[in-house]
Amino acid sequence: MTVPTITTARLDLVPVTLEDAAFVQAEFPHWEIVEFMNARVPWPYPADGALAFLRDVLLPQIARGEARAWTIRLRDGGTPIGQINLRIGTDEHRGFWIARAFQRCGYVTEAVAPVTDHYFEILGQQELRVSKAVQNTASRAVSLRQGMRLVATGERDYVSGRHPTEIWALTREEWRARKPS
Repeated sequence: MTVPTITTARLDLVPVTLEDAAFVQAEFPHWEIVEFMNARVPWPYPADGALAFLRDVLLPQIARGEARAWTIRLRDGGTPIGQINLRIGTDEHRGFWIARAFQRCGYVTEAVAPVTDHYFEILGQQELRVSKAVQNTASRAVSLRQGMRLVATGERDYVSGRHPTEIWALTREEWRARKPS
């Protein structure tokens, strides 16, 4: 299945390509972004980290139908500001990051709604689960705004070490009940 471009009021979510590597390499490897990422993210981030990840991990996952991923771009000019992805067949279904200069502007909230809709309505999935470090309050707020429920707690390893973790979930029925008609 081809990953579609998704448009919102202020954003274009454009399917990730290898050409996004330069943007990712410039904007992703900052502590404020990676601190609460999964410990599989190498730190310090290697000089070819973005290219290697896109080429060797993410784009093959997309080709196999295991993932969908978009570069988040501003509609007025196409400036890339972050990425958002979905994973199918795992216990961790969605992830995102926004470049530091564009944080706290509501862009993630705007991007997650149509991506969540894609997960349920196009991919036909029944439940969306995400985990996050308890200290990652901005990500927690996104889950709360989407109507997600806290379903479990535990500990996980992140780039910054082992932290208390929350698992949030949203079912397709809950999503359909909340989304605008």
